[in-house]
Amino acid sequence: MDRGETTGFAAAVGAAAHAFVARLDETLEVAGDDGHHLARVLRLEAGETVTAADGRGHWRPYRVADTAKSQVRLAAAGPPAREPALAPRLVVAFALTKGTKPELVVQKVTELGADAIVPVRARRSIARWAGTRAEAAVSRLRRVAREAAVQARRARLPEVAAPVELGALVGRPGLVVAARDGPPAGALAEPAGGEWVLVVGPEGGFDPGERAAIGAVDSVGVGPFVLRAETAAVAGVAALAGRRRAAR
Repeated sequence: MDRGETTGFAAAVGAAAHAFVARLDETLEVAGDDGHHLARVLRLEAGETVTAADGRGHWRPYRVADTAKSQVRLAAAGPPAREPALAPRLVVAFALTKGTKPELVVQKVTELGADAIVPVRARRSIARWAGTRAEAAVSRLRRVAREAAVQARRARLPEVAAPVELGALVGRPGLVVAARDGPPAGALAEPAGGEWVLVVGPEGGFDPGERAAIGAVDSVGVGPFVLRAETAAVAGVAALAGRRRAAR
């Protein structure tokens, strides 16, 4: 930790807004889309508190010095701080669904604190992202994650990976499958590798061959009812999020 740096969560500050920036300098000028959002959408005024983060875990409180059109100038109101990492680390690997449902998953699991998000191609997935379509879709998911991290006042941006085949996850330490009949999250042992990889199937679940390939891994219950795939992802992350604590 740098000299003068404190530890804590930007979400605890109660700021009027949050933004991601390249550097946490004494003064900042936020322009472009972010500046427009702060100045024209939120209509921030001089003296209001804003938190800014670098996306890698560091953040700082600022005061609005002035605004002009689509630009906001900020002045530091305290020293830089470091957001504690949450442990165990949490990766969400969810099977692709159609329409805007993947965006909903990314938005909500980002708000819940997921560290990494991996779209998965499963045999029963209706969406089959590939080539330029996959690139465009992943870019969109990364924008959604960034917007959700702003909403949640996170200092760390989650990693959003390109789609993978389910087989790429087989054998990975810390695998946990979201299941209707799974045990509560409190029954899970801490993952030996310090990371949970929550795997969520598509509508109709994984087919028998895929489930057999995943093997005998832990599961976590997401309730006794039949959930939409996107709901199961959010429920699974919420269950595991309650087990996480700030790492020392």
